[in-house]
Amino acid sequence: MTSLQSYVRGQWIAGSGDPVTLHDPATEAVLGDVRPGGIDHAVALHHARTVGGPALRAMTFVQRAEMLKAIASLLHERRDELIEISGRNGGNTRGDAKFDLDGASGTLAFYAQLGASLPAGNVLPDGSGTQLGRTPRFWGQHVLVPRPGVAVHINAFNFPAWGMGEKMACALLAGVPVIEKAGTPSAMLAHRIAQIVVESGKVPEGAFQFVAGSVSGMLDHLGPMDTVAFTGSSVTGALIRGNKNLVAKNVRVNIEADSINPAILGPDVESGTDTLEQFLANVAVDMTQKAGQKCTAVRRILVPQAMVAEVEESLIERLRAVRIGNPLDGDVRMGPVASKDQLRDVRAGIDRLAAVADVRLGGSAPMQDKGYFVSPTLLRARDAGAPVIHELEVFGPCATIVPYSGEVAAAIDLCNRGGGGLVASAYSDDRSFVEALVAGIAPWHGRVWLGSEKTQGQALGPGAVLPATIHGGPGRAGGGEELGGLRGLHPYLQRTAVQGDRAVVARSFGLETG
Repeated sequence: MTSLQSYVRGQWIAGSGDPVTLHDPATEAVLGDVRPGGIDHAVALHHARTVGGPALRAMTFVQRAEMLKAIASLLHERRDELIEISGRNGGNTRGDAKFDLDGASGTLAFYAQLGASLPAGNVLPDGSGTQLGRTPRFWGQHVLVPRPGVAVHINAFNFPAWGMGEKMACALLAGVPVIEKAGTPSAMLAHRIAQIVVESGKVPEGAFQFVAGSVSGMLDHLGPMDTVAFTGSSVTGALIRGNKNLVAKNVRVNIEADSINPAILGPDVESGTDTLEQFLANVAVDMTQKAGQKCTAVRRILVPQAMVAEVEESLIERLRAVRIGNPLDGDVRMGPVASKDQLRDVRAGIDRLAAVADVRLGGSAPMQDKGYFVSPTLLRARDAGAPVIHELEVFGPCATIVPYSGEVAAAIDLCNRGGGGLVASAYSDDRSFVEALVAGIAPWHGRVWLGSEKTQGQALGPGAVLPATIHGGPGRAGGGEELGGLRGLHPYLQRTAVQGDRAVVARSFGLETG
């Protein structure tokens, strides 16, 4: 049995306090534990600020990009080992583990490539300069510079590799040291990745620290140059955002929280079309990939009344064909949820939905004696406007068909009842429907994914988070943004307006004078 350690101040440190047991969610076997205490938060932060930060900022964007490329390569080289850990401690099938791990290494590689194209120094121009006086002699230029603080990353259990990889890629490229906190149920994978990063020697001392236990007390020691990025529940996100010290010090806080993501089938879509096939395939994948434990998974399936019966029948057929079991078995396509607590919450959530929707497949009943397994569960709303359908995120293999009239206004209204989401996906070949829908739902969603005959076979599904576009959303989704190419660095950079003689401004920051 392994008791996970934290990496702080250049050494691995055992935790203290009552242990939290880590399990194999397929067998419930005990694999190890995490102990929440043992870390001096103030000392860890001081080490990052005084050792890690200066070391990173002594490197250029290009040099930091080379560092990310090396880490991405190491994770890819250790892929098989990491897949096995992901299966044992995370309940992930081989395909689900690859999705997480390749997302991490792919995002690191993306930012390595992006960084290689940036200026050699540590300053980025932010747009074009502008004349401020009677002549171009007096000039203004916005620039972006690394903040001399620490990035505290509080990661979720569902993507221990990808979640940590995408956050650290942006912060490290920006020149800001990171302290990575793992989601507890699946912490063994994050812990092994942290070991690989440390053993590589590619990251300067103090620029990468890893906490297996709690960082709650750490927030009380943060200052105005620091940044917190959190992925998890809206309840915990609200507590972090309301932390008195973070508010008083105006610490930057980036939250990615709950999202009741909708998939909308347009009224023009007919039986046997590529657009319908794309819709059905993507919804089925989103319900079962990682046992539905994705922040981008479809939770509400909006279907025109005339197509409800066909869509329901087709989804049930696809979901019944998914083999469920121990994810280490090669022919299994869906494993268990990550923990006993997660199993309890998913079952309770299904029961709450079943009060206003008919269970067409699956349900909350136990599947077997051992393991945290949940059947793929498809419901059909009796009342499309029932609040619980639009307000409760059941973080498992569960989604609800929500019939609508086929009118675009009705689809917009139902989509936006989610209170703000990460991604909405729409499937239609009717340009007027799509244009009206996007205009109506875009303010409430961080991403709108459009499927049509022309995208069939050409695009990754809406559940995939791509580093070139933003990941985040307004309202209940947390109001934050990650990734988005160069935008992903912005939480860690300070935008400053430099005003003065045009030639001096240009020379000082290596900018073109035009």
